[in-house]
Parts: sequence; structure tokens; C-alpha cells
Amino acid sequence: MTMNNIEQIVSDALSKINSAAIAELEALKAEYLGKSGVITQILKSLSQYSIEEKKRIGAEANKAKSGIESALEKRFAALEKARVDEKLAKEKIDFSQAFYFPFAKGSLHPVMQAINDISRIFKALGFSVAEGPEIETDWYNFEALNIPASHPARDTQDTFYLDGMKNLLRTHTSPGQIHVMEKQKPPVKVIVPGRVYRNEASDASHSSIFHQVEGLAVDENITFADLKSTLASFVHQYFGSGLDIRFRPSHFQFTEPSAEMDMQCFFCKGKGCRVCKNSGWIETLGCGMVHPNVFRSVKYDPEKYTGFAFGMGLERITMLKYGIDDIRLFYENDLRFLKQF
Repeated sequence: MTMNNIEQIVSDALSKINSAAIAELEALKAEYLGKSGVITQILKSLSQYSIEEKKRIGAEANKAKSGIESALEKRFAALEKARVDEKLAKEKIDFSQAFYFPFAKGSLHPVMQAINDISRIFKALGFSVAEGPEIETDWYNFEALNIPASHPARDTQDTFYLDGMKNLLRTHTSPGQIHVMEKQKPPVKVIVPGRVYRNEASDASHSSIFHQVEGLAVDENITFADLKSTLASFVHQYFGSGLDIRFRPSHFQFTEPSAEMDMQCFFCKGKGCRVCKNSGWIETLGCGMVHPNVFRSVKYDPEKYTGFAFGMGLERITMLKYGIDDIRLFYENDLRFLKQF
């Protein structure tokens, strides 16, 4: 037995294996590797050779055996994969044709879109997003925010009281800043979006249920300039670059000093139109520096820390952005309105 003979045997075997059907592979395995197979017979005949020939022929025969075994395994795997793929292709179901849903795909409610967009902008400015309970105690909704029981500011809130006035539906998202400050020491940068409730009649610009987003930043040496730059960045990202903003003195019980922020009307660019009532400006939100009494209620040192807060109505912001003139459209579930978003 020569090396040329073994190489020819392997070549013939591989040629047959690579073109064989799956049912023929067992026969080929028996032909070359079985008890009476070609390679097996070569190994059995080694006793008639010299020691040197035994080593040489034995090594080549074992190499040929491994090569044929590997080829058989690969061919079987390839044929089995092809069989399975063919079966799956025949069984494949085109679900787009089998099931037909006759309605348009849904989308986020415009107010939820506003929450997501505003949250994204403030996250990029380093703020985190928190949530607060919609049922609050008098302490969180009023007292901790420097609005004592006798203060007339409570009359403007038109509160829904529960449990004999022990609890209430929150009238603003500002209690969220108290919860955050109770759990976290400065620095704090957070916004708190959520639903709020006011006991008032609904009309084109008012609703008993609506949404706000509260913003708070607390640290050492925070100034009104930080507040202005933060809100300017928000306006330019949400409504468009190039719009001017202005701040007018105002009063909120939980901030001092307090201000109303207006932005240049983005419909007329300050020239005056129906939306801005020909003033060129649109009232946007309330803001100010956190009152020292609010810091005291959460055991922050007002001599060490300063901070700013702001709050805006999400429905109002959304109405301004999209030119919507009636807040009730958000809650009537009219598909003709919702499809536009």
C-alpha cells in the first residue's frame, strides 16, 4: 500500500460524499469506515509491513479516516440544514396578509408628547425627572411651600379636599420639590411633571384636571442669572432659536423674588398677532428664587444654599406650540383632533 493509493482513496471518497444525498451517507460511511470498509482493511493489513512502513501507512490511514469522518459530518449537517430551511420556508406565514387591522396606528397623546419632549430637554441640561403623589397632605401642598392656613393664596387654588380636609388632590406639582428635597441633600436639579386638580369650571382656557411641570435647582451660589439661562435654553430648544424672553416682577408665596417669564411670540416674531393679542409677547411660566422658608421646611440651610424654581402648564405650552385655542380638545378624545399628532 502506497501513499498515492491512500490519497486516491480519500479523493474518491470526498467526491462521492460531497455529491451524495442524505440517504446515501450511511452507505458511504460503511463503504470506507465500516468493519469491512476500505480504510478499516488498510489498518488491519498493517501487520504484513515492516515497522517503518507500519508507522507511515498507519499515520496516513488514520489521517484519511479522520478526513472522511469530518466530510461525512459536514455533508450531513449541510443537507439537514437545507432540509429544515426548505420545510420552514413552506410553513412560513405572512402575518401582514393573514391579519388585517383596519384602523390607523395609535400615537402618543399631545400632552404626553410634550412631557417627553420637555423631559428630554431638561435631562440634557442636567436635570433628573421625578414623580410625586397626586393625593397630598395639606403640609406638602401648602404649608411646606410657605402658604399657611390663613393665607389668601389658598383661595386662588380652588382645592378638592378629601377625608374631611385632611388630604387633598394636589393643586400644583410644586409639592414634588418638597418630597425630593426631603430625600436628597444639595445639589438638586429635578423636574416633576404630572397631573393636577383645581375645583373650577371648564372653559376654553380652564380645566379641573390638567398637567404641570415643576422645575427645581438647589446648590451653593445659584443665582437668578442661572434661572434665566436655563429657561432661555428651554425656550430656544422647544419653540425655536432666536426668540427673545423677558421677565416681569410677580409674586408667588414659595419664591422670592418671583417673576413671570414671557417669550417673544413665535407666530409673528414680536410684530403682534391674534395669538399674542398684538403685544408681541406670550406669557409662558412662573418662576423665582426659592423662598428661605421653603428651605427651612426641608431642613436646608438658607444661609448656605440658594435655588430657583419654575412651573408651567403643559396644556398651555402645547396649545402655544401647536396653535390650539381650546383646552377641552385635549380630553374629548376626538380622533379628528388627535390624528394631527
